[in-house]
Amino acid sequence: MLDKNKILEDAKATLLIEAKALEGLIEQLNEDFSLAVELIHLNKGRLIVTGIGKSAVIAMKIVASMNSTGTPAVFMHAADAIHGDLGIVQPDDIVLCLSKSGTSPEIKDLVPHIKHRGNKLISITANKEGYLAKESDFVLLTDVKKEACPNNLAPTASTTAQIAMGDALTVCLLKLKKFNANDFAKHHPGGALGKKLYLTVGQIAAENLQPQVGLDTTIDQVLDEITTKRLGTTVVLENEQIKGIVTDGDIRRMLKEKRDIHKLVAKDIMSPSPILLEEEVLAVKALSIFEEKSINHIIVVDKDRQYKGIVHILDLIKEGISE
Repeated sequence: MLDKNKILEDAKATLLIEAKALEGLIEQLNEDFSLAVELIHLNKGRLIVTGIGKSAVIAMKIVASMNSTGTPAVFMHAADAIHGDLGIVQPDDIVLCLSKSGTSPEIKDLVPHIKHRGNKLISITANKEGYLAKESDFVLLTDVKKEACPNNLAPTASTTAQIAMGDALTVCLLKLKKFNANDFAKHHPGGALGKKLYLTVGQIAAENLQPQVGLDTTIDQVLDEITTKRLGTTVVLENEQIKGIVTDGDIRRMLKEKRDIHKLVAKDIMSPSPILLEEEVLAVKALSIFEEKSINHIIVVDKDRQYKGIVHILDLIKEGISE
């Protein structure tokens, strides 16, 4: 039988060790960090990030973060670099090398070639006396007192420190670039995240049919419009001006209140003050309105308040906006 309490204790101890490792990074920050950020920010080339083993995995994460926040970066595996991939490095590029010890054979083989090419070298390392640190133009120290591994062998706290240092670089650079939400959206056009940043109600409405009836449209015709357009609603227009909206909920309520429904027309059951949003409004803004007003439909209009379509709350769920 597993001791669940012991498992939780081990988990908490691991997180505590790693939290202390991150706190220790603050004291290790020095002018080299500021100079490294300045060098990358002013550079016309790319940031080439390299490493071996677990550090290579962290390097790939740093590259992904840099690219997504406006700093062009490329991953180069240290072992592959000396077998042809060194051609990735161009004259204007800066190399960021990750290595806990800074003494791995692959690192020792690679560094001289980088230096010979004249590229600036920044290192993230735990060993300020190691080969990599001594050969680097700028050193970002990530020394940790101990790993979370009970044998003090498996990279745990040290790799967490490397990730955090990479994040610190990324955040400082994006702030210098004044990288905002619109910039972020340009780099993240896919998935729910990108849609939250750029998808508008106009784009969603354009994919839907446009149910519409007149003020004096009979209830049978209203029902037919709602049914055939499959949005659970229809807009009521007069001379192309929006006068109201009729939803399937309005019809259900009307059926409970009235016995003779066949004499009714659209204006008798419509809601006269529907919610309108201009086409350029972000879909995520519409979500907050759906939740605040407890409604399922929003009418989309252009700048002249002309009817352009309908957005249903299910459209947002389908696009992943509600997540």
